[in-house]
Amino acid sequence: MTASFIHLRLHSEFSLIDGLVRIKPLMQRVAALGMPAVALTDHTNFFALVKFYKAAMAAGIKPIIGSDFLLVEDEDDSQVSKLCLLAQNKQGYRNLTELISRAYQQGQRLGQVFIKRSWLAEYAEGIIVLSGGREGDVGQALLAGKTAVATERLAYWMALFPKRFYLELQRTGREYEEDYVHAAVELATQADCPVVASNEVCFLSSEEFEAHEARVCIGEGRTLDDPRRVRRHSEQQYLRSPEEMLELFADIPEALQNTVEIARRCNVEIELGTYYLPEYPIPEGLTQDAFFRKVSHDGLNQRLDSLYDSSAGNFAGIEADYRKRLDFELNIILEMGFPGYFLIVMDFIKWARDHDIPVGPGRGSGAGSLVAYSLYITDLDPLEYDLLFERFLNPERVSMPDFDIDFCMENRDKVINYVAEHYGRDAVSQIITFGTMAAKAVVRDVARVQGKAYGLADKLSKMIPFELGMTLTKAREAEAPLRDFLDSDEQAGEIWEMALQLEGITRNVGKHAGGVVIAPSKLTDFAPVYCDETGGGLVTQFDKNDVEEAGLVKFDFLGLRTLTIIDWAVKMINRPNGSDDQQPLRIEDIPLDDPATYQLLQRAETTAVFQLESRGMKDLIKRLQPDNLEDIIALVALFRPGPLDSGMVDDFVNRKHGRAEVAYPDATYQHEWLKPILEPTYGVIVYQEQVMQIAQELAGYTLGGADMLRRAMGKKKPEEMAKQRVLFEQGAIGKGVDASLAMKIFDLVE
Repeated sequence: MTASFIHLRLHSEFSLIDGLVRIKPLMQRVAALGMPAVALTDHTNFFALVKFYKAAMAAGIKPIIGSDFLLVEDEDDSQVSKLCLLAQNKQGYRNLTELISRAYQQGQRLGQVFIKRSWLAEYAEGIIVLSGGREGDVGQALLAGKTAVATERLAYWMALFPKRFYLELQRTGREYEEDYVHAAVELATQADCPVVASNEVCFLSSEEFEAHEARVCIGEGRTLDDPRRVRRHSEQQYLRSPEEMLELFADIPEALQNTVEIARRCNVEIELGTYYLPEYPIPEGLTQDAFFRKVSHDGLNQRLDSLYDSSAGNFAGIEADYRKRLDFELNIILEMGFPGYFLIVMDFIKWARDHDIPVGPGRGSGAGSLVAYSLYITDLDPLEYDLLFERFLNPERVSMPDFDIDFCMENRDKVINYVAEHYGRDAVSQIITFGTMAAKAVVRDVARVQGKAYGLADKLSKMIPFELGMTLTKAREAEAPLRDFLDSDEQAGEIWEMALQLEGITRNVGKHAGGVVIAPSKLTDFAPVYCDETGGGLVTQFDKNDVEEAGLVKFDFLGLRTLTIIDWAVKMINRPNGSDDQQPLRIEDIPLDDPATYQLLQRAETTAVFQLESRGMKDLIKRLQPDNLEDIIALVALFRPGPLDSGMVDDFVNRKHGRAEVAYPDATYQHEWLKPILEPTYGVIVYQEQVMQIAQELAGYTLGGADMLRRAMGKKKPEEMAKQRVLFEQGAIGKGVDASLAMKIFDLVE
């Protein structure tokens, strides 16, 4: 490693209590400075670890993994010091994961997270330690003039971490730093202990210092000019260049050389992108694959018995279609290695049903799986509604299956508790989320810490439009009154300038609404855990994307109030009324062609009916006058900005009521190709499945390839769309379709 200095202590925005460093700009800056490696040492957490690791590897920079800790003495927890631990190898990474997790589960008090000195002996292997500078226990003793105590403490650390403990030196313009440096160098010489330089980076450039201080004050609930506020940081804690550090430590060159030596010694490879599922118990004598096929076919037998008369003359043909589709899906699921996922989902849904906990019928792309229907994971027959399995699992793009499963809001936690009991308390948890400083809130926060009037903050915040994804930049561009106000009011301009620097910064943590992970062993083999001060609310420290990268599979346990209300209603209806012939109502037995239900819908009496209750939806219902389930499905698909703005909705309504002729996209000799796909929707392209079928029929796509096209259209990435346009045109020409017609239909589909 050719370098003169490596930053070994750095706090990103995910430190929460301080730090303004965002991961991508960090990598750009490190690369620009020619540094081959950089460490991330957030306060007692690995929140950003996966993001950091991936970004570093992508930039060709070696990631060094570590964390800063507050250390307390076992016999006296009022004695607090700091130290920084870096993972030297895989074992060191595992030990850091365990130490961080234990800190949250056993070391929280007064809003802070601590580790105990005695714990370090258990987790010392594979770890390199930086002493914490003047705030470490050795540094505190030196500044107190207790040289003997400092010598004793240093000997303890050097024995616990042989050749892996470094006295840390800093020159950031903070109080007593230079006194400490001189004393530490002298002690290091006497004890033959190596020294190392750090800058305890909290922001990328010195110009960000004021914004960083505002961030700290927001977290502490103080104002910038509060005389009681402890000022722990200086404007020199930026990402200094190697040249700046060489100049700063010209008198102690070994402190810089040791940063490079430590970077060489730290070699952690994190396995990402491999999924690990817990074992589902399989009956003796069967393999998992054979058992999976058996329960799927057995479940289909039950479904077919309830759907069709097996004595009917056409039953054999119907059954053959279902068996063919089921085997097709089973082969893909087995080939992709996901039978365990289906069996686990089947297991906890069965437990919920067996314990009278309402479960949703299924939604999202998972409803396109006949295997899921056969295993009673969903209650929607995908063949009846032309739902495509490839929207759920695509053999051409390997990704985990993902069922969105709705449970009764009141009983969802019982299902999660069952999973924890069944698979192990230390193997199951929910998933962390990160709250950020959004446009409206950050303006109020900044105004408060700057000591500005509440009325000014309130006025400025209210001038920002309340829209999903709104940013300060978008707001200023879109709102002329806001621009005028900022140009004319100096204090408002000051708030805005600082808010721009803080917008989007990670502020706090929360819990994912429905995500649950089930590990094949204890959770900390894959990710550290976080919890509140009472030990409750256990979550992984990696968010939903990162936790899957780390190998854990996410299951969505969503609590739906609608299911709870339906359950209450059914129980009220089924209360004994003294009648001998009272028949209990079963939701699943209610016919889908009930005339009274459609009459109620046509009157738009849909208040509190999920997805059908908004004013705009009620207007559309009155126009469409739905009289079958397919109309209701179309209603939900059509009530979106794209269809509403394009005129598709008017075409659909007018064609349904005969006010316009049913027509198909400019098709002459291709007319019969598109008609079977679009006939149920009067020639209008309404569903994503239709997009996939058109690509398959008109341009020769496989359904897996058509799903890639669907995803590309959804993401609206120009380069991907250009690629798909060429593939569609070539495929259409190959099937004898005129190129200009193919492109016209492509544009219509898009």
